[in-house]
Amino acid sequence: MSRKVAIIGAGYVGLPLAQVFTEAGNKVLLVDVSAERVRMINAGESYIEDVPSEKLKELVAAGLEGTTDYDRLREVDGILIALPTPLSKQREPDLSIVRSAVELIAPRLQKGQTVVLESTTYPGTTREVVMPILEKGSGLKAGTDFFLAFSPERVDPGRTDWTTKTVPKVVGGINEASTEAAAALYSSAIDTIHRVSTPEAAELTKLLENIFRSVNIALMNELARLCDRMNIDIWEVVDAAATKPFGYMRFEPGPGLGGHCIPIDPFYLTWKAREYDFTTEFIELAGRVNTAMPYYCRSRVSQALNHGSGKSLKDAKILVLGVAYKADISDMRESPSVKLIQLLQGGGAKVSYHDPYVPSFEEHGVELSSVPLEPKQYDAVVIATAHSGIDYTQLVADSAVVVDFRNATGRAGVKSEKIWKL
Repeated sequence: MSRKVAIIGAGYVGLPLAQVFTEAGNKVLLVDVSAERVRMINAGESYIEDVPSEKLKELVAAGLEGTTDYDRLREVDGILIALPTPLSKQREPDLSIVRSAVELIAPRLQKGQTVVLESTTYPGTTREVVMPILEKGSGLKAGTDFFLAFSPERVDPGRTDWTTKTVPKVVGGINEASTEAAAALYSSAIDTIHRVSTPEAAELTKLLENIFRSVNIALMNELARLCDRMNIDIWEVVDAAATKPFGYMRFEPGPGLGGHCIPIDPFYLTWKAREYDFTTEFIELAGRVNTAMPYYCRSRVSQALNHGSGKSLKDAKILVLGVAYKADISDMRESPSVKLIQLLQGGGAKVSYHDPYVPSFEEHGVELSSVPLEPKQYDAVVIATAHSGIDYTQLVADSAVVVDFRNATGRAGVKSEKIWKL
């Protein structure tokens, strides 16, 4: 059965979600506060790599529409909220964007509509924050007059083996009727629906997924630093451990955490746990270890310069290779490369960067444009993101010193005394 669905937020989550609903034959309304973003949607000009412009044009022709007009919500069967939930400077949850949107939805809410929050948040947000705003602003009763649920987004930008359509969708409503309404809505576009008993269970599911990754990456980062002191190659150890077919899952060290989830989401639970007089020690320890990695990497670059070519960090010309948070995408959200560049500049280095996916950026006081890949012009090349289109054999040949934080040279089979690894 064809449905009309509104998606609030046309970003990395909202646009791919709109794609799968449109391709399934539903009419989709993408609502965003940015008039420029809405113009681009309706013109078929994509700003999200996972939905290229050619595909977006097809979606628009099939009925996908962008708008800034919240009054259009009265027309739809379901409303999916896919908005950012950042942390404040004090690393506390900032739900202001979600709250503002819900306050706009409430007076336009219609009987029989289904509202689902997809934004990552702490357990209790759907019931304690969203539901009261919707009920007060609409005069309707959640679970009876309209249906309310939480379903965590599981987008991994750049991934092609698992997509928004094929990744199972976890759904938890405030009552059974809400769960079933949300499940029916998603089943019109997504292959597999997994129901849980409450929105709190669904909210914690997303946090668990990312806490699991954060803690295990922190373990690898800690071991990488220990391996440096023990003169053991951490990458050789990781490769060897990964040959075990059971009881082990591969995680890798790196210069820090990036992306829209892992650096942020765990602290939503840390904050909420205080309400229950509980300290999430693993989460907080992992956070400290991962946050410290750019500082360790700065020291590693200094060490490589000193011992590799007899130069100091001050006045050294350094090329950072890759500023996207992971390989082969342009997404820079929470990228550890930015912090590393800041620290290198703070140490007196003259820092440039090359990234074929990011022509320029301005974040946290750093404003740079990508330069040509000319390793011979620099005292050291730092591999912060291992884009697959780089010829790492040639890179090493042309460089004086290479500091490889992603084992890109190792995967390419390159061995050289010029290479310093994490």
